[in-house]
Amino acid sequence: MGWIWAIIVWTVFGLVCGLLARLFVPGRQAIGLAMTVLLGIVGSFVGGFIAYLFTGGEPLQASGFIMSLLGAIVVLVLYISFAGRGTRRTI
Repeated sequence: MGWIWAIIVWTVFGLVCGLLARLFVPGRQAIGLAMTVLLGIVGSFVGGFIAYLFTGGEPLQASGFIMSLLGAIVVLVLYISFAGRGTRRTI
């Protein structure tokens, strides 16, 4: 039963971090609610890796709120830069 609560908490945490990251990054992001949750969850692990680079410890770890938000912003900017390449037209 504890794993159900873990999934719920990670989903809510990912949603909050993903929504805040989308708020801080200017422009329109063409991603839905599920991708926003995934953005926040992946951002937490990216933030944990960034913290690992500066402090050591485990390279694959979730992070606190601030580093998760920073990681989500990094992931969103990378997603926009790579996803946007296929939609540009050259004349």
